[in-house]
Amino acid sequence: MPAYTLRINGEERDVDVTNDTPLLWVLRDHLDLPGTKFGCGISQCGACTVHVDGRPVRSCSYPVSAVGSSEVTTIEGLSENGDHPVQQAWLEHDVPQCGYCQAGQIMSAAALLNSNPNPSDADIDSAMNGNLCRCGTYLRIKRAIKTAAQNA
Repeated sequence: MPAYTLRINGEERDVDVTNDTPLLWVLRDHLDLPGTKFGCGISQCGACTVHVDGRPVRSCSYPVSAVGSSEVTTIEGLSENGDHPVQQAWLEHDVPQCGYCQAGQIMSAAALLNSNPNPSDADIDSAMNGNLCRCGTYLRIKRAIKTAAQNA
């Protein structure tokens, strides 16, 4: 098996996995970072969203071989104390219900605000498209993103 040295949440981590192992399973099963969730396995629900060099990617279909020297940020690495503006806004607006999709939602929202600090409704809709919430908290998610944009 190939050995990879990955930069995850600011730390170098070594893993021995095959080239086609999805990043999701490397994070969860090999690096004990369970915050990134498995949802659909086909990049359609967004529960597995992480950042690769600041871009949101669906880790369930992103092979570890594609990471290279990129920096991977998971929900565990977004902020040390849960004080990222998106996380704070999520709490302020009581976004989570069941909570399963929230890590992916938060990571997509944080990537949006990193690239566009003052998004329009259309920008938010576009960036969050593909992040599914079974509980239907989409209006709260949009309000929280707007609040995070104001507080960032």
